Amino acid sequence: MKILRSLYEVKTYRATLKASVGFVPTMGALHAGHRSLLQRARSENEICLLSIFVNPTQFNNPEDLLRYPRHEVQDLELAAQQKVDAVFLPTVEEMYPPNDTFRIEESQLSHLLCGAFRPGHFSGVLTVVMKLFQLVRPTRAYFGEKDFQQLHLIRGMVESFFLPVKVVACPTVREADGLAMSSRNLRLTSEEREHAPLLFKTLRGEPDLQLARQKLEQEGFYVDYLTEQWGRRFVAAHLGSVRLIDNVEVL
Repeated sequence: MKILRSLYEVKTYRATLKASVGFVPTMGALHAGHRSLLQRARSENEICLLSIFVNPTQFNNPEDLLRYPRHEVQDLELAAQQKVDAVFLPTVEEMYPPNDTFRIEESQLSHLLCGAFRPGHFSGVLTVVMKLFQLVRPTRAYFGEKDFQQLHLIRGMVESFFLPVKVVACPTVREADGLAMSSRNLRLTSEEREHAPLLFKTLRGEPDLQLARQKLEQEGFYVDYLTEQWGRRFVAAHLGSVRLIDNVEVL
C-alpha cells in the first residue's frame, strides 16, 4: 500500500495508472461504514484509492474542527486490511496554499437543511472534493447515503462541470441498535451513546413529523430540522455537544 503525502506524490502516482480507479474521500476516523465504501470500490475497480483529510473549510465552528477525531495509525491499518492500493494524506498547506482564494459555490440546494445551520459548510465540501477529483481523477467515487444532501450536491457539481467521474451512492451502514455510523459518534459519552439510537427509531417509527420532533426534544435532543424532501425524511439533532444527522426513505 502506497502512502502519498504530497501533491507531487499523488500526481506522479496517478500518472502511472492506466486502470480504473475507485476513490473513497474521507476525513479519517474510519469505521465500518467507510469499510463498506472501500469494499465496493475494491470490487468495482482495478485500483482502490483512499484519501484522509480533515478539511478545515467545511467547519463553520473552529472548536468542532479541533475536536474532530484523528486516528491515522488505525486508519492505515483498516486501509491495509481492505487491500487499498494507495492512501493520500495531504496537508492543509498544500490543499489550501496562502494565495488560494477560489471556492466552489452552489446557490440553492446548499442553503437548505444542513446548509441553513452551517453557513459555508457545503462550499467547503464541494471545493475540497473538486480539488481531490482533479488530483486523483477517479473513474468512480464512493459516498454514503447518510450524508444524502452532500451526495446530491456532489452529483450536481459533477454534472454541472462535466467531470468524467461516476458518483456511486452506497447505503448507510448502521450499528446493531440502528445508529448511523459516523466518526462523530466517537465523541458521544457512554450515556449519550445509549440514548443516540432513539434518533433513528423516531425518524423511522413516528409517521407524524411534529410528533416525532416533540418526542426527540422530550428525550433531550436539540433538533435543527426534521423534514421530508426528495422522497426521504431528514433529521439533524444535537445530543450534548455532538450534532447527529440521519435520513431514511419515506415508505
